[in-house]
Amino acid sequence: MARTFSHWTPQYLFDRAKEKLYRRRHPGLPWFTPQAIDFLQKYLLSTDVGLEFGSGRSTLWFARRTRHLTSVEHNANWATEVRARLQVTSLENVDLILAPKPEDANPDIDQTEYVSVTGRFAPASLDFVIVDGIYRAHCALRSIPLLKPQGMLIIDNVNKALPSNSISPNSRSVAEGPDGEVWAQVWQQIEPWRRYWTSNGVADTAIFFKP
Repeated sequence: MARTFSHWTPQYLFDRAKEKLYRRRHPGLPWFTPQAIDFLQKYLLSTDVGLEFGSGRSTLWFARRTRHLTSVEHNANWATEVRARLQVTSLENVDLILAPKPEDANPDIDQTEYVSVTGRFAPASLDFVIVDGIYRAHCALRSIPLLKPQGMLIIDNVNKALPSNSISPNSRSVAEGPDGEVWAQVWQQIEPWRRYWTSNGVADTAIFFKP
């Protein structure tokens, strides 16, 4: 696919510069929108238990604020880096699971080790799930039953997967609908949920609350 620059409007360039400055000034924060981070700082409880798809800054950030976090990562080098950071900070409430992509170019995604981590949890046992790695649609779909009532499904870059009126690049419009069959299944279930959808003009982070 050819790279396009149609989204490089003055507003986007301003938003992008603002976002980069924010990242430099807050190197320890997750790569979520500032609004989502501010909300989660107030909403998370020290007793919360969560599951994260895609390790990184968010792993340490959530671990410091909750009772336990299971984090799934497909990249071996990055998993080693995150483990080292956890050791330096003496955080012992994280289970970091390395689940590499299968060698098969067209795997049965539901059967991959990565997505199958959801099978380790009982229904309605988690306070939050973060979808920010690979196989996002499948991870989101399989995670919905695991959330407690009022549990949070946190989806980063959600504008690329679910329909909205976002001005962030590559956003799915309402007319386009969800990005594919699996995201359509996710959307069918979570569209009625209460949500907090945030955007910085570069990417969006949405928090959906299970009824």
